[in-house]
Amino acid sequence: MQQYDRNNIFAKIIRGEIPCHKVYEDDHTLAFMDVMPQARGHVLVIPKYEAIELADMSAEYITAVFTTAQKIINAQRKVLQRQGIVQLQLSGEEAGQSVFHYHIHLIPASIHQLGKHESVAADQAELAALAADLRAELT
Repeated sequence: MQQYDRNNIFAKIIRGEIPCHKVYEDDHTLAFMDVMPQARGHVLVIPKYEAIELADMSAEYITAVFTTAQKIINAQRKVLQRQGIVQLQLSGEEAGQSVFHYHIHLIPASIHQLGKHESVAADQAELAALAADLRAELT
């Protein structure tokens, strides 16, 4: 089993060492815009816990991650006028996981319309504006 790397990019984002376009945050989770989105409005939800995969987390954090994911999905549907949200989680390198910190991709798109994972960087101004729209919907 792979050991958790405290210097992975998501751990650095949680610690505030790397900026993100934050959509939502609470004591247990952080949701932010994917900077290399597969579709417009692609959000990542992560636990503030050192976990590579679901099996590494306590029920408390699992519940928190999925509660946050529900909030984000509802905001995405309203802001983006999109009912279909791809809810994707990859566990392990063989499955395509590239950041070894547990995370859920919430992608407002049809599975058939998805861009290639980590292929194109998004416009930072557009991400900031969309994150603000989603945050406003959550309040």
